[in-house]
Amino acid sequence: MEAQKQPVESWATDFDHTHPDWGQNAPAIWDELREGCPVAHTERFGGAWLPTRHEDIAAIARDTENYTSNGVVIGENRAEIAGAPMGYAPPITSDPPFHKIARRLLLPPFAPKAIEALEHYTREYCHELIDELVAADGAVDAAEGYSQNIPVRIIAKMLGLPETDGDKFRRFIHNVIEAPSADRVIPEEETMEYYLTGHIINRRQNPRSQEEGGDLIDYLVQADIEGMPLADEHVFGSIALLIIAGIDTTWSSIGAAIWHLAQNPQDLARLRDDPETRPFAIEEFLRFYAPVTMARIVAEDHDLGGCPAKRGDWLLLPFPAANRDPEMFEDADKFIIDRQSNRHAAFGLGIHRCLGSNLARMELSVALDVWVERIHEFELVDPESVRWSPGQIRGPKELPIRIGASVPRS
Repeated sequence: MEAQKQPVESWATDFDHTHPDWGQNAPAIWDELREGCPVAHTERFGGAWLPTRHEDIAAIARDTENYTSNGVVIGENRAEIAGAPMGYAPPITSDPPFHKIARRLLLPPFAPKAIEALEHYTREYCHELIDELVAADGAVDAAEGYSQNIPVRIIAKMLGLPETDGDKFRRFIHNVIEAPSADRVIPEEETMEYYLTGHIINRRQNPRSQEEGGDLIDYLVQADIEGMPLADEHVFGSIALLIIAGIDTTWSSIGAAIWHLAQNPQDLARLRDDPETRPFAIEEFLRFYAPVTMARIVAEDHDLGGCPAKRGDWLLLPFPAANRDPEMFEDADKFIIDRQSNRHAAFGLGIHRCLGSNLARMELSVALDVWVERIHEFELVDPESVRWSPGQIRGPKELPIRIGASVPRS
């Protein structure tokens, strides 16, 4: 059982993004801080900063001199963070110049054509999940039964990992993102390192080319940098990144969109009856319900908006807060389904902008296409029963709904 979180006395001077209250109330917290204390601080986690204005977040995200990306998930123990140039999950934990090399390696598997090839598989799976939800008697959990399954299955397919290992992926994500702690002891055989190392060894011993049906792990173990094979640490880190950053993020976006539609039947009808609106709606869902907050470590002492940022301090980059800044977006606090101008930061800013954005957009688009075409009426069982995840990835973890009207697959 995880330790009970200490109450937050003040979000401006004692914030804790891993506290359940953050998960439930983050947008209101960002708005309050932006107006009264745009750069918050906490002594928790050994000291951390939290900017909430788009201008500050964008500047920090693009600043690779004063901030290092070697730590992108806040934890209690910085000593375990790998050093430059690679970091523990390249390319997201890599600083220049190695970042560019590591990122370039992963661009082909996430190019538009490669992702387009997964669309039919994704659509078929979404229909299977809808069939199960509709067949269930009474209330169902749209997070557990729909949104949380889609990216798990797609990432497993891309990596060539067993589709039945979804629960393991969820446990890895929880341990890293939602409940990071240096004090918790996890049995070795339940760690992501133990799990992935076995698959990496297998691929090295039994290599397959892409023409022979090789997967993304095969691709990485056969990749090289200037003729040198990738180190096992590099392969492991990149695969771990895809599991951690490519699953929880997308299921959070899908779940948040369904949560929104449950309370706004006019938007559900608009998406169903006016397909031309859907591309704009996808971008607005990404802006308004952006799930991802990244972290940095202060590399050099400097002034941060009048605050004394010290070398070694943590810093959070809440891109969702940037997306709701009224200085950046007109009617920032309103969900506008056909918003025309929408330069949101849901996928980050700067050199670490998400290289999986094509995949995330495809999964979100397909998941909502199938949902609005099949589910014509539904509602939340109880708004108070919806539980949002704390930590650096925010989205509905529990989303009980009641389906009123649905249609069979056409």
